[in-house]
Amino acid sequence: MRPLIGIPCYRSIRKRTALFGVKAAYCQALQAAGAVPILIPLLDDDQALLDLYGRLDGLLLSGGGDIAPRHFGERRLTRLIEVSRARDRVELLVTRRAAQDGLPILAICRGVQMLNVALGGTLYQHIDSQVTAVLRHCFYPGFARNHIGHEVLVQAGTRLAGIAGTGALPVNSFHHQAVKGVASALRVSATAPDGVIEALEAPGERFVLGVQWHPEDLIQDDPRMLRLFQSFVAAAS
Repeated sequence: MRPLIGIPCYRSIRKRTALFGVKAAYCQALQAAGAVPILIPLLDDDQALLDLYGRLDGLLLSGGGDIAPRHFGERRLTRLIEVSRARDRVELLVTRRAAQDGLPILAICRGVQMLNVALGGTLYQHIDSQVTAVLRHCFYPGFARNHIGHEVLVQAGTRLAGIAGTGALPVNSFHHQAVKGVASALRVSATAPDGVIEALEAPGERFVLGVQWHPEDLIQDDPRMLRLFQSFVAAAS
């Protein structure tokens, strides 16, 4: 039986109707890697969420809006984008539970930021104003989802290096926030040339890996991006 991978939703409004959903590319990448995706709605019933969580073989944290700074002990310093109290609450709940239980986690863009915050780390709220000599990291809107924004340097001896190789890896880039203080349970496995952290992982055998780019949009262009999902699904199997 193929592993069941949960993806917390975002909330949107269409024609005055509230919707829960995720970007199709996440589901398609998981399917291509041999998993079955299932959406986790933003319910206000923690027990219902944990009942659903208990059926999962892995957790994928997807991209999206900003995380409220209060979750990492800061006041708001700049304009934030699409902050969702419900999404923050649900993702913090299931991420902390997954980390506690050793459930495999793949975290993408906002997801790597959420992984870091859930485990006690902090974020740059806006890297353009908080990082010196920063590269361009946000190529949205106006660029194709598979547009290569810059390279990242993958560190030797990491899980990410075992999947994608060491050295320079070309990636897309659609973020204005990034990891600042790394949670004690995680280590850095890739950085951009300007020093911005681009990947985190948990040391040891557990599959806990987060990337700041969007590999789901690159699986047709770079086999290493599909291998990232395949490695995650293999750990969840």
